[in-house]
Amino acid sequence: MKWNLRLAAANRGIWKASELHRMLAGRGMTIRAGKMSGLWSGQPNSVRLDELDVICAVLGCGIEELLQPKPQTVPQPKPDTGQQGTAVGEARPVCAAGSSAFPPA
Repeated sequence: MKWNLRLAAANRGIWKASELHRMLAGRGMTIRAGKMSGLWSGQPNSVRLDELDVICAVLGCGIEELLQPKPQTVPQPKPDTGQQGTAVGEARPVCAAGSSAFPPA
């Protein structure tokens, strides 16, 4: 996914992170300087859904303007080689008769 906060803000005449930071604070969203820097630079570590709601409300935009898919960066499935690997949930060996999987009491 590509994060486009800076472009969405610029389309609305917001050119500085500090200006957007003040607008977000006016809507009750407090962000530390480091997080704001990540949001503005285009490389946020994480963005919570409630934060996205406030950002969209302040900018008057939809989520599709902030997040744009980049399907070409998603790894493609590996081609089937015809070999079978170990399946998930495959049967395990059974304990010998009279033995228990539990330690003695």
